[in-house]
Amino acid sequence: MRIGIDLGGTKIEAVALDDTGQELARQRVATPRHDYAATLEAMAGLVAGLEGATYQRGSVGVGMPGAISPASGLVKNANSTWLNGQPLDRDLSARLARPVRFANDANCFALSEATDGAGAGARVVFGVILGTGVGAGIVVDGRVLTGPNAVAGEWGHNPMPAPRPDEWPGPDCYCGRSGCIETLLSGPGLAADHERHTGMKERAEGIVELASAGNPAAEATLARYEERLARAFGSVINLLDPDVIVFGGGLSQIPRLYETLPRLWGGSVFSDRVDTRLTPPRFGDASGVRGAAWLWAPGEA
Repeated sequence: MRIGIDLGGTKIEAVALDDTGQELARQRVATPRHDYAATLEAMAGLVAGLEGATYQRGSVGVGMPGAISPASGLVKNANSTWLNGQPLDRDLSARLARPVRFANDANCFALSEATDGAGAGARVVFGVILGTGVGAGIVVDGRVLTGPNAVAGEWGHNPMPAPRPDEWPGPDCYCGRSGCIETLLSGPGLAADHERHTGMKERAEGIVELASAGNPAAEATLARYEERLARAFGSVINLLDPDVIVFGGGLSQIPRLYETLPRLWGGSVFSDRVDTRLTPPRFGDASGVRGAAWLWAPGEA
């Protein structure tokens, strides 16, 4: 049995899967925000709950914000800031008395979809999450690509490729730079772009609804977004040449993107044709916790 834990900023969810990926049990609790010790206990409690419900002992994988630094062994880059600087992997392994595997939550999303989701059977899967932020995970031959700096897939903090005059130097990003992909392609980035051009405050979903109703300003905002996203995906295809891009997060629920982006991204790809598939996720919001369970491959759990 494999147990996956999705450590989020507002909730911690855990699932138990059998060797075929069938769900055996699922539990969730509210995240004890700003309390590291209580967060550890909450995760340990979920493992105990799932093992009690299934009468089995399982391997444990955790999808988390940020990453475990290869240099220090401590959490870095987590927006759940009370985790930063903590030896989360060592502490949870000691608490559970077993090895625990950790990966960035976007990597877990990509691994889930590459294992038995929308990217199953593909050699190279780029799993992108567009929502409040912009993140991605890369899976090659069924394994997460982490990299020596544990930043593989941190696509949202690259500069917007081939920036137009009105995109340079670009909006300020919380990472300390400006013009990051995240500042233009996240949900808040889409809303901010609409406000800059129209003076109107609208959430991303409101802009999509207005565009569907024929609002010219909202349609123009969405067209800018599509062109930028196609350009950004084009740079990913040039670098990785993935078989499939699995598109998750709130903005992946805009149906027109699956038709528009493959039509537009060819202008940014160094090829006479583009065979990369763009697809929504099979497991949606459940992919993160399932991917955490799949950090233990068949035969290892």
